[in-house]
Amino acid sequence: MAMLYPIAVVLGVLAVWEAATRALGVPAFLLPPPSAVGVSFIANASLLMFHGWITTVEILLGFGLSIAVGIPLALAIFLSPVFSRSILPLLISSQAMPKVAVAPLFLVWFGFGLLPKVLIAFLVAFFPVVINTAVGLSAIEPEKIYLARSMGFGTAATFFKIRLPNALPAIFGGLKISITLAVVGAVVGEFVGGDAGLGYLLMVANGSMDTQLLFAGIVALTVLGVALFLLVELAERLAVPRHIISGGKAAGEAFT
Repeated sequence: MAMLYPIAVVLGVLAVWEAATRALGVPAFLLPPPSAVGVSFIANASLLMFHGWITTVEILLGFGLSIAVGIPLALAIFLSPVFSRSILPLLISSQAMPKVAVAPLFLVWFGFGLLPKVLIAFLVAFFPVVINTAVGLSAIEPEKIYLARSMGFGTAATFFKIRLPNALPAIFGGLKISITLAVVGAVVGEFVGGDAGLGYLLMVANGSMDTQLLFAGIVALTVLGVALFLLVELAERLAVPRHIISGGKAAGEAFT
């Protein structure tokens, strides 16, 4: 039922867009009607799938690298206040730095292959993983820790049975942000120095004034980003107990 409202809004926007472009006689090279974009999407389906697969690989590798680096880094920030005070300013500075400015350097250092796109996707995507994981590990009621200690739980048992389950919603919140940012990072890498991928296809379509293919590529990127976001959300539903998501009592469940 909740999906009906956004679907209705999208259909309404497409209907107004279609009617306005036809009624006002807007040239197709400026703003094609949705029907023309749909025709281009179907006609270029194999091309979009080929480039979409390349972009998907870049996104998933960058996202996976952000998890592999971000979660251990967040754990170190949580465990060591000295390390936290030393590294957090550098992390914040890395986010203030424009990624488009860094992308040409990656191309000079690593060439025009897969690696620079993956690194750019990682650079864009890892910050939410680090911050959300560190905040999630810290945001636990002291009473739960006291209760665990009173029941004889050691440090490791308290972490894995109490603190980590309590932090999972925040961690997955960071992962959902990260996967969408990884899409942006991969496309930025393809814009700067790609020879394949949906970002590269958008550049080619823009250069040839094929606005219909340009919009079709944007639609493909949108669908890809939404699909990856839903996969992470599905993983959250499988990994996080429902009572934790809804704010239930995680500590009592951990003891059973």
